[in-house]
Parts: sequence; structure tokens; C-alpha cells
Amino acid sequence: QVQLVESGGGLVQAGDSLRLACAASGFTFSAVAMAWFRRAPGKEPEFVSAARYDGAKTNYAASVKGRFTISRDNDKKTVYLQMNSLKPEDTAVYFCAADVIPTRTSSRRSDYNYWGKGTQVTVSS
Repeated sequence: QVQLVESGGGLVQAGDSLRLACAASGFTFSAVAMAWFRRAPGKEPEFVSAARYDGAKTNYAASVKGRFTISRDNDKKTVYLQMNSLKPEDTAVYFCAADVIPTRTSSRRSDYNYWGKGTQVTVSS
């Protein structure tokens, strides 16, 4: 069965860094695009970043560009989100998702087929 399990969340101060990881199983990881989304309290989920199957093409939301970096290790079946210069407005539950179209780096939730349960990131001011 398909599983996506996020880890690495926590409570940090503004300006700190965190690295999230999402471990995949139950499908061919190297054949899918991967993304991170987040949902802040009281807000709709929003796109954060995506990487195509080989990591050679990426996409970022304007709000995180230059601060966050997505990467993936297909041998480890894991996608990462390095988050630097964190701000209180980055506080959210972060989810990873898989898109069976491997060359796409979509920002649309509806394009993603599999989802993890999320990991909480809280940034204090």
C-alpha cells in the first residue's frame, strides 16, 4: 500500500532552519513527481514546492522562494524540504504529496494522487 510519512517538524524561533523529510513506500518513487503543501490554521492549503521525478526541475511558491529548497533522493525514496530563515507565517502543517505524472511540478492540489498525514511546523516570533 502507498505510504508517505513526513518527519522533521517542530517548534523553532524566527530565523531558524528546519529540514522536513517525507519517506515513501508502496510505489515506484523515481517515477513520480513530489511536492510539499502546507495548511496554516484557519486557511486553505497552499502549495509550497514541487520537484519532478529526477529533481532536475523544481517549482516554488513566491512566499518561500529563496528560503526553501526541495530535494529528493530516489535511492532512499525520500523527498526533503530545507527551510531556512523561517518566519511566523510559515507556521502550518506540512504535507508531502505524489503526482503520477513524473515530469510535472504542479501547484494544484488536484494533480496529486497520494498524500501524507503531515508534520507540524511552528515558528515563534
